[in-house]
Amino acid sequence: MTGRARGRSRGRGRGGGGDAARRPGEAAQAMPEQAAPVGRGRSRGPPPPAAAPQKPRPEPEPPTQAMAGMSVSQEQRPPRRSRENPDDIATKPSHVVSKKGATGGQVALLTNHFKLKTKPSFGIYQYNVSFNPEQESKRVRVGLLRSQSQVIGQIHAFDGMMLYLPIRLPETNTVLNLTKLNGDPVQMTIMYTNDVPKDSPSMMQLFNIIFRRILKNIGMQQVGRNYYNVGSPIMIDKFKLELWPGYTTSILPYETDVLLSADVSHKVLRQTTVLEYLYDLYNSTRRDFHGEACKKLVGQIILTRYNNKTYRVDDIKWDKYPNHTFHGRIKGVERDISYVEYYEEVYGKTITDMEQPLLVSRLKKIPGQKTRIPEGELFLVPELCFLTGLTDEMRNDFALMKDLAVHTRVDPKTRNQSLLRFMGDISRNKDSSTELAGWNLEFEKETLTLPGRILPTEKIYQKSKSYTYDPKTADWSREMRGNPLHSTVSLDNWVLIYSSRDGGNARDFEQTLKKVCGPMGINVANSQSQQLSDDRTESYLSAIKGKYSEQLQMVVTILTTNRKDRYDAIKKLCCLEMPVPSQVIVGRTISKKQMLMSVCTKIGIQLNCKLGGEAWAVEIPLKKTMVIGIDCYHDSASKGRSVGGFVASMNQTLTKYFSRVSFQHSGMELIDGLKTNMSAALRRYNEIDGDLPDRILIYRDGVGDGQLRTVVEHEVPQLKASFSAVSGDYKPRFSVVIVKKRISARLFFKNDGTNLTNPPPGTVVDSDITRRDWYDFFLVSQSVRQGTVSPTHYNVIEDSSGLNPDHFQRLTYKLTHLYYNWPGTVRVPAPCQYAHKLAFLVGQSLHKAPCHELADKLFFL
Repeated sequence: MTGRARGRSRGRGRGGGGDAARRPGEAAQAMPEQAAPVGRGRSRGPPPPAAAPQKPRPEPEPPTQAMAGMSVSQEQRPPRRSRENPDDIATKPSHVVSKKGATGGQVALLTNHFKLKTKPSFGIYQYNVSFNPEQESKRVRVGLLRSQSQVIGQIHAFDGMMLYLPIRLPETNTVLNLTKLNGDPVQMTIMYTNDVPKDSPSMMQLFNIIFRRILKNIGMQQVGRNYYNVGSPIMIDKFKLELWPGYTTSILPYETDVLLSADVSHKVLRQTTVLEYLYDLYNSTRRDFHGEACKKLVGQIILTRYNNKTYRVDDIKWDKYPNHTFHGRIKGVERDISYVEYYEEVYGKTITDMEQPLLVSRLKKIPGQKTRIPEGELFLVPELCFLTGLTDEMRNDFALMKDLAVHTRVDPKTRNQSLLRFMGDISRNKDSSTELAGWNLEFEKETLTLPGRILPTEKIYQKSKSYTYDPKTADWSREMRGNPLHSTVSLDNWVLIYSSRDGGNARDFEQTLKKVCGPMGINVANSQSQQLSDDRTESYLSAIKGKYSEQLQMVVTILTTNRKDRYDAIKKLCCLEMPVPSQVIVGRTISKKQMLMSVCTKIGIQLNCKLGGEAWAVEIPLKKTMVIGIDCYHDSASKGRSVGGFVASMNQTLTKYFSRVSFQHSGMELIDGLKTNMSAALRRYNEIDGDLPDRILIYRDGVGDGQLRTVVEHEVPQLKASFSAVSGDYKPRFSVVIVKKRISARLFFKNDGTNLTNPPPGTVVDSDITRRDWYDFFLVSQSVRQGTVSPTHYNVIEDSSGLNPDHFQRLTYKLTHLYYNWPGTVRVPAPCQYAHKLAFLVGQSLHKAPCHELADKLFFL
C-alpha cells in the first residue's frame, strides 16, 4: 500500500483539535468476571460459528518452533528498515549541488547520533561457504564452521551461506575436510568473493548485525524491532501496565560519516492477558461477542512472555482450541502433539482454559526464505499472550496518560545522559569491547555536535493588525485576542440543536458566542434553536432534516455524551446527504462557566473557517503558487482499505483550500485517485483565478516504510502526466516533498554549554545527519513544554520549482503557521494537517467521499 494508513489520530503539535465530540470510541464498561468461557459452550458462553472437528488435521507449528525452521536465524537475519530509512533509493534531484541554506542565526546543537569510527586496519571480506555433501540443517552448517575458528578466527558473521570476516584468508579457496559428530565425512569450501565496500548496503547490514550482538551482550532483549531491558520493568499497577525501558538503534551512512542513531524507547505492556480481555469483553458485550472481539483484537500487537516475541493478531479461530493437535518436531522427534502438551514440554507453561479459541498470526512471506509452515499461519494461545500498546480509551484517560508521561516524556538533558550511559555500558562490557575490537570498529563516546540555524519569526496578519510572537513559544493566542480575523463570514442562517438536559448550557453558549465573535469581526445572528425531548440519535437527525434548506450555513449540535455512533450519524447526514458545515459539541465542554469565553472563542474561529473565512495569514512572496497536502488514514469500516486526503490551496496567501478524497486497496488505486484529484484542483484554481498556477508544491505525508520508491517511480510521473490532461501544453514548475514524522532523530540545544534544552521553533538542520543522496532537511517548527521535541524530516524528491534550499525551508516553516485549530505553529505544514483531518473524518466516520458542495470549505476542521 502506497500510503501509510494510521490506525488512530496522532497529535501533530497542539493542532490536533476539532469538533468537541470527536472520539474514536467509548470504552466498554467492565463487569465482574464470570466463569463463562470465551470460546465454546452453550450454557457458559457464546457458541462457536462451527463445531470443532473430531479429528483435526495436522496444523502449523507454534511460534518458536516455526521460527527455528526458517533458513535465516533471528540473529543473522538482515535488520529491518529503520523508520528514517524507508528505502535505499537515491532521490536527490540531479541539479542540486548544495542543500544547505543560509538564512537565520547560527546555533550549536547536539543530536542522538554517535560516530562509528574504523581503525586503519579495517576491512570486511565476503566469502561463500559450501558443503559436500550438502548440509540442509543450518545448525549443522554453523557448527561445522565454528569448529574451524583456528582457520577463520573467533570474530565472524555467518548466515548459513555467506561468511563475513575482518581478515583476509591466505587462499582464495580454502578447502577443509571435516567429520560430523555422527562420523560422516564432509568437505567445506570457503571461497572468497569480494571486499565489501564501506558504504554498501551489505556493510550497513553487517554493522547492524554486529550491534545487535553487542546489545545482547549487555543484557538487552529484542522485542519487535527494538531492544529492551526486560529484567527491569517499570510497574504501573494502578492501570495494570508496565513499561520496558529500551533503545531504538540503527546504523546508516549519513552526509559525511556512518552514524549510530540511538534513542530512548519504552514498550508499553498490559498486565492483562488476551484471555482475560476476552472474558471482560464477553461480560460487557454479549450480543455480538464474536464480531466485537475480532473488531477489538484483529490488528493488535501482542507479546508472548515465554519468548519475548511480538505478533500481530490477524484472525481468531473460534473452532480451534488448545487440546487440538498439530504435527511438529519436538526435541528432534516428529509427532502429533497438542498445544497444551507443546507449551508444557517446551516452555513449562500450563494452559488451564481448554475452551479458549486460538489466535492467528500470519507470517510475512519473504522471497527466497523457506519455512516449514505450509499455510503461513501461527496459532497462539490467548492465555499466554499479553496485549501491548494503548487503546483509544486509555489515551483519553487523563490520569493514566499523566502517570505514563512521568516515565516516557524524557527531557533533553536526561535523554542525552541516558544515551551516554548506554554507550558507557557497551564500552565497559568485555564481550562487546572484544566484538568491536575484532572488527576494528569503535564508537565515539560523546553524542554528535552539529551546526543548525534558527529561522526568523514570521509576521502574523489579521484584518487590521499585524504582529509577531515570542520566538521561544511560537504562540500568538494572546496577541490575536480582541482583533478582527483576517477575513470573516457572517453567520446569518444557522441551527442550534440540543436536548432538554443541555438547555441552559445551550442558551449560555449562544449568548457567549455572539459576545466573543463581535470583536473578531464575525456577525452572529440568532440561531434557529430546537430543544429535543430526548437525546436519541434519531431525534438529532430528524431535527436537522426538518431545519435543512439550501440557505442553511451551519448546523451546531450539543450532545449529552461523546458517543461515536451519534457523532458519526450527524457527520454522515451533514457531509453526505445534506451538505452543510457542522459543529458537534459535547455538553460538558461548555458546562464550565469560567471556561465558556475561551471555549466559545475557539469555536467561533472554527465556525468562521468552516464557512470559508480565514483566521490569520503570513507573508507568502511566491506568486501563482499552489501548495498541496496529501495524507492517508485507514478506513475503520473496511479492512485493508485506506483513505487518501488531498487538500490544495486556492489563493495567494495559501489560506483557502479545495479538498478531495480517494480510496485505495492498492497503491495503483491511490495513484489513479491522485490524478483525478489533481485535475479537479487545477480546474477549480482556474475558475477562481482565471489562470493555472505557475508553480505546484506537493507535501506528501503518509508515506509508509519502504514506499518511497513507489512514490518516486509511480506517483510522481503520474501526477506530472496529469498536467497535460488539464491543458495540452501546461507544464508548471513542480516539486514533491516527502514529510516524515516517525523518525528517531532528536536535536538538543546547547543552551549554556552544559544544560541541554529543546531547540526553539524554526530550528533547521541541513547537514551531518542528512543523507548524502537525498535533498533533505530537519525542521523543529513547534514548541514543546514537556519531554523532547521531535523534528520533522523533509525530503525533496522532485524539483523543477526554481527554489533554493532557503526557499524550501522558509516556505515550509511559514506553512506550519497556517493551521487554524491552533494559534501557533504545528509540527507539519498546514496542508498536510488539513489532509490528515479530512482523511481521519472520512476513515473514522463517513466511509464515503463527502459531497463536492463542501470542497471549498474546511468543513473537516
